[in-house]
Amino acid sequence: MHDHKTTSEEIIASPEKLDQIYRRTLIIVVLSQIFGGAGLAAGITVGALLAQDMLGTDAYSGIPVALLTLGSAGAAYLIGRVSQKFGRRIGLAGGFLTGGISALGVVIAAVNNSVWLLFFSLLFYGAGTASNLQARYAGTDLASAKQRGKAISIALVSTTFGAVAGPNLVGVMGDFAVSIGVPSLAGPFILGAAAFILAGFILFIFMRPDPLLVSKALEDEKKIDSEKTLNTTHTKDNRGIIIGGSVMVLTQMVMVAIMTMTPIHMGHHGHGLDAIGLVIGIHIGAMYLPSLITGVLVDKYGRTAMASAAGVTLLLAGIVAATAPGDNLYVLILALALLGLGWNFGLISGTATIVDATTPSTRAKVQGSMDVLVALSGASGGIMSGMIVAQSSYATLSLGGGLLSLLLLPLIIWASRGTTSVNHEKNKRTA
Repeated sequence: MHDHKTTSEEIIASPEKLDQIYRRTLIIVVLSQIFGGAGLAAGITVGALLAQDMLGTDAYSGIPVALLTLGSAGAAYLIGRVSQKFGRRIGLAGGFLTGGISALGVVIAAVNNSVWLLFFSLLFYGAGTASNLQARYAGTDLASAKQRGKAISIALVSTTFGAVAGPNLVGVMGDFAVSIGVPSLAGPFILGAAAFILAGFILFIFMRPDPLLVSKALEDEKKIDSEKTLNTTHTKDNRGIIIGGSVMVLTQMVMVAIMTMTPIHMGHHGHGLDAIGLVIGIHIGAMYLPSLITGVLVDKYGRTAMASAAGVTLLLAGIVAATAPGDNLYVLILALALLGLGWNFGLISGTATIVDATTPSTRAKVQGSMDVLVALSGASGGIMSGMIVAQSSYATLSLGGGLLSLLLLPLIIWASRGTTSVNHEKNKRTA
């Protein structure tokens, strides 16, 4: 505890030291995200196929994704609470290690043909997924307001490397699994176990000093200084939390709903697995790869401008998907690329808004709770999408999703009004 206090005092005295820790934290986050992304992709790629194989029916093949989502929502809440109390290092490393051990549980379940162990392990595998998503916040703890968008972006871009490598290693890992007497579909979970455990160890060993604990110490120091000079301190901004959370929830729901039904829609129009893989691959690329540019735009033009861009881009994606001829691959590629890009704008602007609206003393807890809502909105989007298409059509779903994303615009008007009135109050006080 004494060492930590000394560190915070050194950092307050030296902006260079703060910048050095910020950069070091980003490097650690990037390394953990590369491995985390590989673990994340492995579970999503073959979870449903493994359940289908073990149960001998596809009636329950949706259960693995549901369990992963439920597990990641519960874990997001817990990781937020643990990080708030003990720091990012313990919270995120604990989540990744839980995910890694659970991946080994999936492998054991496949070897022993135990469906209950499979489902139990998949539920806890979601902890790795939650850590992977929450690690984006760790890079922002010591970032200045003008660096936050970029910090979130760097974390998201590094996830891409693992997320792209993971599905492409499915065949290799399948062959490796068979060579050691494990069913081939459990192979990607061997990769998932190694990836999550490595990510956990990287964070646990190298994320020192802990960025959240350092930012808390800095906040305490600022409070003492402001009390001495009778200045008002920065407090939690509930309006900002509601807006940031709503932007992330809406974009997640719309993206998951349209993405989930696209492969089925394509299958009905005679597209093969290669074409479906290409469309989803480009969609995932559009979700993550533009991040570095998006982060710079969020920092330069503001959170609300990019949240508005998210709403408009998702509307365009919905219109293109709804009007695309089912047999036209290129128009579907454009629709899904726009869908990924709109999600990217929404996630980064929403995340930056949440960071701006919280203080280090409450930040991790609020972020964990928001990620629970994001996970659940994605799950509900996926479930509802099937029902809408069954009752109506893919075009109705796409157009409905696009129109739903327009709800972001009144939210943003409300946000800008709130900012204007807060600034007016501040000006009155200073006058």
